[in-house]
Amino acid sequence: MKFTAVSVLALAASASAFAPASQSASSTALKADFSKEVGAQVPLGYFDPAGLSEYFDQDDFDRLRGVEIKHGRIAMLAVVGYLTTYAGVRFPGADDIPCGFAALSALPGMVWAQMIATLFIMEYANRDQKDTPGVSASWSGSEFPGDFRNGALDFGWDKFDEATKLKKRKIELNQGRAAQMGIT
Repeated sequence: MKFTAVSVLALAASASAFAPASQSASSTALKADFSKEVGAQVPLGYFDPAGLSEYFDQDDFDRLRGVEIKHGRIAMLAVVGYLTTYAGVRFPGADDIPCGFAALSALPGMVWAQMIATLFIMEYANRDQKDTPGVSASWSGSEFPGDFRNGALDFGWDKFDEATKLKKRKIELNQGRAAQMGIT
């Protein structure tokens, strides 16, 4: 009888080891609602299938959004350049350079040096320069991630109302996303 009681108790204890443990809901400061951000729009809405946004906060999201905008702008320029050379438009003296990605191996070394220098200068100049010496003290910084106006040029941006600004930012994001898919 004792053996049976001990066996039943041992069986119950071992069965409880395989029962799912109750988990309490935990919240962290990193969880933020990014579904209302610019770019979360039809047809996909906020698209994060891997759930990576659980691991970063608003500052990380803003940095990644700025990177997305920058890469979208570069991709838009790349698409325009690809289509322009495919149409046969060339700089003087570059008539023998093929179009598309085949041009990369045909470019002279000095062209590569000019491109690298230009990219370096653009990368340095196109950033938030609020704390850079020599920038106007009246300039308060960028309005949103990817805003590289630096207090000098706005091309009429300040004359738009908030709804128009939001619409134009959404358009730029979508066109940048499409260009990134088109150039790859």
